Amino acid sequence: MKPFDLLGNAVRAKEIFAVFARHGFADFINQLDLPATLARRFQNPDKPRRSKWERIRLAAEELGPAWVKFGQLLSMRPDLIPQPLILELRKLQNAVPPVDFKDIRKVLVEELDGDPQHVFASFDETPIAAASLAQVHRARLHESDTVVAVKVQRPDISKTIIADLDLVEWLANQLHQRSSNLKPYDLPSVVEAVREGVEREIDFRHEARNQSYFSTKNPSPEDVFAPQVYNKYTTDRVLVMDFIEGVPVGPEAVSAERAKELAAGGATSIVRQVLIDGFFHADPHAGNVLITPDGRLCFLDWGLAGHLTRRLRYALADFWVAAVEGDAESVVRIAAELAPPGSRTDLREMEKDVTLTLREELNFTIGRQEIGRAMLKLLFIFGDHGIPLSRDYALMAKAVLAIEEIGRALDPEFDLRDHAAPVLKQLYRERTGPRSMGRRSREFLRGTLASLQELPSSVQRLVRRFEHDDITVNLEHKGLDDLDDAIETAANRITLGLVSGALVIGSSMIVTTGIRPLLFGYPALGIVGYLLSGMMGVYIAWDIFRHSRNR
Repeated sequence: MKPFDLLGNAVRAKEIFAVFARHGFADFINQLDLPATLARRFQNPDKPRRSKWERIRLAAEELGPAWVKFGQLLSMRPDLIPQPLILELRKLQNAVPPVDFKDIRKVLVEELDGDPQHVFASFDETPIAAASLAQVHRARLHESDTVVAVKVQRPDISKTIIADLDLVEWLANQLHQRSSNLKPYDLPSVVEAVREGVEREIDFRHEARNQSYFSTKNPSPEDVFAPQVYNKYTTDRVLVMDFIEGVPVGPEAVSAERAKELAAGGATSIVRQVLIDGFFHADPHAGNVLITPDGRLCFLDWGLAGHLTRRLRYALADFWVAAVEGDAESVVRIAAELAPPGSRTDLREMEKDVTLTLREELNFTIGRQEIGRAMLKLLFIFGDHGIPLSRDYALMAKAVLAIEEIGRALDPEFDLRDHAAPVLKQLYRERTGPRSMGRRSREFLRGTLASLQELPSSVQRLVRRFEHDDITVNLEHKGLDDLDDAIETAANRITLGLVSGALVIGSSMIVTTGIRPLLFGYPALGIVGYLLSGMMGVYIAWDIFRHSRNR
């Protein structure tokens, strides 16, 4: 956000800064580049008793729907923020006061291109649920007499969210530049990543597609399912789907035996979504899961889903097995293989942190089996050591943590490993079975044939260049500079040595002739020759000694 935008949003900015100041963040606000008249308003000498992570969560709840949604999506990025903050943000309450129906009706009229009565035979004006982005009403379709749930986006919530996100971006940039303690978290990148998720979630068509895709891929609708979507009436601000009767997850909703079956079915479904389909519900917490009267689990709110490629699924399976077995070395190796090109980190130091995390969260000998928490911690360790993994891995860890909580709510003896094992075996067969080998062979042959098809044209181009004398070969010797210098020095020494030797011989011949003029009784020319040859010899000896000492 540019500086003048802060003045354009001064009223909302003042509200946001006041809330953060009340929750003990006046020191951070004073580090910002605020007008003096505005900065003086946010002096707060009180020392809050709560942890800073809890105060962040409370401030987000007070700031309203946009910040609640932002915090909820931020809690799905364990690769970017520390685990204590994630655990606090997961407590954000999504329930907010409902909007008056006359405002909701305006949205329906705009999105359905006319009076809602043309689509719905009846429409309950009292919402059955109200969340930060939308509220849900019960209705009945004209054409099929089907009871449906109509999810309607709050009026102008999109504009409010975008405006608040602009302020968040400005705030993140300011804190990143002015606070050395926050630089390692790279707040601008965090905000940018979460903003993408928020902007996708405010378009209900994404949620409709995710929900429909799960229904087509779901192999066990007798245990888990998602409501059917009516795409004919679904827009970016209205989502129409089957109305599902149900109760929140809990052992009191069904018999103990059926509760165990539901825990197993839900866990198996999530693990299968992640490892087999590569498409999964990113936030299956208790508020998004219902137990229906016929004893099934219904997954709601598909606004955010994770997507994993085949390579990422295979690596995740190896990562999962290594973590459960406490093999820190393999965990680090897999993370390093998935790291972006050019990533540099101290793998030994990271292995120490991974070992400690596995001992704390996955110590099965003492009954500690928090696989979801372990994944969250590991992803933060990787990011802290310069290996940011795929965003969808972070969503996976959040989904695993949520399904573990649901499983334990239904079955106190729930162990995710028991339900993941069959899926891992299926994935292993997929990776090593005949079909996989056939696929890899086809990919190899396809690539080889494509290369062979291009070979004749490549050879033809090369021949044409030979015919037109258009071939230039550049040869560059590397590492031979020292050799050139050595050869030149040796040649110079040899030349001086030959000249010196010739002078000695010539001078000796002159001395024996007695030619005048004489110097000390000997021919002067011979004496001069001796002196010159001696000087050259001394120079050569000194040069050799000097170079040998500098090696």
